[in-house]
Formats: sequence, C-alpha cells, structure tokens
Amino acid sequence: MAEIPIRSFGVSVVLLRNAETETEVLLLRRNHTLVGEWCQIAGGIEDGEKAWETALREVKEETGLTCARLYSADICEQFYEADRDAITMVPVFVGFVDAGAQVTINEEHSEFCWTSLTTALNMVPFAGQRHVLKHVDAEFVQREPIKHLLIHESSQKS
Repeated sequence: MAEIPIRSFGVSVVLLRNAETETEVLLLRRNHTLVGEWCQIAGGIEDGEKAWETALREVKEETGLTCARLYSADICEQFYEADRDAITMVPVFVGFVDAGAQVTINEEHSEFCWTSLTTALNMVPFAGQRHVLKHVDAEFVQREPIKHLLIHESSQKS
C-alpha cells in the first residue's frame, strides 16, 4: 500500500494591525508562485531555525516590518500538492504590528493592502486560507489571544 507523504517545511504568518475602527490584515500580491494571487506572508524554514524564528524573519524580509507580538495561531494550514503527490502542513503564526508601521515589500510581491478580515476572505484564493482567516478572527480579533500562545514580544528583547 502506497502512502502520501506529509511535508512540513515552511510557515504562514497572518499579520494584523489595529486600525482606527477595526483590525486589519495584511495581504500581499504574489509575483513568482501563484502569480497575481493575494496571500498572507509565507516562507521556508532554514537550517537551524525554529518555525517561529522563520515567521519573524519572513515578516521582516517580505514587508520590512517587525512584529510587536507573535503568537502561535494554534492551527495549521494544510493542502494537497498534486505535482508532488504530497500533503503539506504549515504552522500558522499571528503577528501584530503597530498601526502606523510602513510596509516595504520585497521582489516576491507586486503590491500589498491592509484590509478587513471580511474583505480578505473574498480576496484569498484557497479555502484553507479562508479557514485560517476565520480562525484568526475568532481567536485573535473577537477575543483576547490566549497568553499561552504568545511566542515573542519585542519588548522582551534587550
């Protein structure tokens, strides 16, 4: 009996900011893979890195931003890749940034937008992304995040 391999080699980060009237999520329009699609921040784990360290690095590389707080979202994005005949499981993180922080996108993306989570649900292409965004809204926007999920608070760095 053949098995489908399960791969886990990257992370996904939903970046949030508290705007004047609501919490907004950052979406990036892809340039290389999934060209033209709106997505959250994502990237591969490098040798010796913990997944949460990858999350912080990818946020910096893709947006120029630094997370004030980073949480485990307590969920994985999962999808089947037909070209690899594999299931990919990606841990999701939630990062909070200051409302006035300036985004500087890298060459992986053509544009960015801050938008409501409701609008974002209609912009992302995959059901798995919508599932993640609904979870993040319920657990990190509609209620105070559980303190046990906090991984990194920038004020703790010396």
